[in-house]
Amino acid sequence: MRLNKPTRGIVSADDLARMKPDLLLLNTSRVPLIEEGALVNASKAGRSGMAAVDFYEMDPLRDTDHPLLHLDNALCAPHIEYVTKDANEVQFSDIFAQITAYVNGSPIDMIIPEALNKGA
Repeated sequence: MRLNKPTRGIVSADDLARMKPDLLLLNTSRVPLIEEGALVNASKAGRSGMAAVDFYEMDPLRDTDHPLLHLDNALCAPHIEYVTKDANEVQFSDIFAQITAYVNGSPIDMIIPEALNKGA
């Protein structure tokens, strides 16, 4: 959904309050589609049951004290829309190389290599 004057805040605190407590709210669009502060308040109240976002009211999010980052029922990922085309190409070629190496049985750039042996 595009962000414009009629869609800003289209999802209100009342809308979030009516959501089922086990709902997953996924917002990878534009955070201003949700009324300012409504997601944090709804998440604290258990509505939605879980939230996953990669876009914030202040983007990029640099405030490590932002309440959304400290909720047990919120998964917060960095939003990367603001990176350059060159940076995206490097990132995606690295990701492709990592996937290819994993599929070929020789994973690279492992952060926790022990994880491969878990369950073996």
